Amino acid sequence: MPVGGGQCARSNKPRRARPRILAGRWRLLNRRPRPGPRPPRVSGAAAMENLISLVNRLQRACTALGDHGEESALPTLWDSLPAIAVVGGQSSGKSSVLESVVGKDFLPRGSGIVTRRPLVLQLNRIDGPGEYAEFMHLKKKRFTDFALVRKEIADETDRATGRTKQISTVPIYLSIYSPNVVNLTLIDLPGLTKVAVEGQPDSIVHDIENMVSSFIEKPNCIILAISPANQDLATSDAIKISREVDPKGERTFGVLTKIDLMDKGTDAVDILEGRSYRLQYPWIGVVNRSQQDINKNVDMIAARIREREYFASTPEYKHLAHRMGSEHLAKMLSKHLESVIKSRIPGIQSLITKATAELETELCHLGKPIAADSGGKLYTIMEICRMFDSIYKEHLDGARSGGEKIYYVFDNQFPVALKRLQFEKHLAMENVKKLITQADGYQPHLIAPEQGYRRLIESCLVSIKGPAEAAVDAVHGILKELVHRAIKETHELKQFPTLRVEVSSAAFKALDRMRDESKKNTLILVDMECSYLTVDFFRKLPQDVEKGGSPTQSIFDRYNESYLRRIGTNVQAYVNMVCSSLRNSIPKSIVHCQVREAKRSLLDHFFTELGARETKQLSKLLDEDPEVMERRAKLVQRLELYRSAQAEIDAVAWAK
Repeated sequence: MPVGGGQCARSNKPRRARPRILAGRWRLLNRRPRPGPRPPRVSGAAAMENLISLVNRLQRACTALGDHGEESALPTLWDSLPAIAVVGGQSSGKSSVLESVVGKDFLPRGSGIVTRRPLVLQLNRIDGPGEYAEFMHLKKKRFTDFALVRKEIADETDRATGRTKQISTVPIYLSIYSPNVVNLTLIDLPGLTKVAVEGQPDSIVHDIENMVSSFIEKPNCIILAISPANQDLATSDAIKISREVDPKGERTFGVLTKIDLMDKGTDAVDILEGRSYRLQYPWIGVVNRSQQDINKNVDMIAARIREREYFASTPEYKHLAHRMGSEHLAKMLSKHLESVIKSRIPGIQSLITKATAELETELCHLGKPIAADSGGKLYTIMEICRMFDSIYKEHLDGARSGGEKIYYVFDNQFPVALKRLQFEKHLAMENVKKLITQADGYQPHLIAPEQGYRRLIESCLVSIKGPAEAAVDAVHGILKELVHRAIKETHELKQFPTLRVEVSSAAFKALDRMRDESKKNTLILVDMECSYLTVDFFRKLPQDVEKGGSPTQSIFDRYNESYLRRIGTNVQAYVNMVCSSLRNSIPKSIVHCQVREAKRSLLDHFFTELGARETKQLSKLLDEDPEVMERRAKLVQRLELYRSAQAEIDAVAWAK
């Protein structure tokens, strides 16, 4: 999330432009230092170890935070990290090669499929004596006895597959720390097989191939293809499957085992020199310990010495001895891995930046996690309600659309309704005469029919109540519509369906109360006009007398058509004046009783009730979808991974 901060005063001194991407940072490492105290020089080997250690730390972070490179809706960092996958058929000597590189006996052995789960092996070079191993699933437990490491690999495999010969795609993560290893990450995959044995499903062959392919098909994966020299290379399972995903051999390293077990009179020179099958990188031959050596617990150091002597003393391989053996294999892989990592760092940095932004955006959309205590829950509910209330006010004040419809009611709908009132029916000659005579009773009026005027005016003004109530209802409908909009636009309410319903219901109830109060006050305005007439209006009317001041007609002739028409005209003029006044006062009353109150106290009753609720009731309001909660937890974990990875990369990039 972006965090606001203070602004610093600008300096007039020119400043160097800071690199904006990691590629620039890496270029900084190779620049000539400016004059001044020189930082300690970092050797090439140390820089290489820093890079490989960086990837090892990133892989461990991926493992700890649930990024195993599996296909999911979350962005994955694991797939972008370079790694070396060890591929080979059963009994190709794959396990022996790994043990030679590590210098320890630690892998389970036996007949059939021994490796039944991927083993992510991270080698970490440390200073000083002492060697130990750690499993990711057994945190804070160190193994110094590598026989126990072998047993734990077998036991952990059985925990996932049972005591059967089934396989599992869930990796085992093992880290080995030793002064006798190079920084390296190797992934030991199950050996390729051609037939299923007893206890295995018929699909085992394809299952293993699919698992191996899923690892080595990734462009950041370096393939270590193990093939035995005492078998025809054309039938090598490792070469066959690596060719499918890397036809040009651009990221495949060929390792030839069991050279010392070839038939007499044959050798592997054509393969090692790349004539039989050419790869971009030279083939490497190794001589592993024999089964007899393993049974006798022959020391790895002694085995390496014997391996060097074999290549140096065998005439066919003497000229290749400098690039043969498990020691050369480990160093060459480490060096190559370092170069691959160096070329991938800018891309990894770009991926981290992009993924971090995406994760933060989605987390913002999902909202904050729910507090556990009642105070925290109440605060969360109040904050969400305030957000809703703020959005609602923005609609009314014009920051968002919708509020302009209220003005349309006052400026168009209500005036048009007033104009449509048919006062002519009330002021027809027959109705005027009827009301005048009824008001006179048994004694006709003497000068002016005051009671008749009142009855005519009241009968006209009462009809204004209809348009007035319609204006109240129209504004009420608009206010309710804006509640619906504000509910939809308050993203935090989408997390909690029950709270959304409660807030909506509380808002509608409040608007109903405001509508009823508004109708009451609006009708009072009309009744006020009926209750007390504006006397000055009638005083200004022209009198029905001649210049001499004597009446033109006797009081008994006042019911003629001309006289009644004059009364109707006067009443019409008065009613028009009142309509003009109410056209202004009724909108003011509606705004005061409905719009203003909706802005001031839409959820006040809800807040009052909320304070009296218990923790369980508050929890029901915050009934977030379990899938959303799970998604947020995964996003938080993955975001932690990317931020950790960014910190690790920055530390290496700026290291002196």
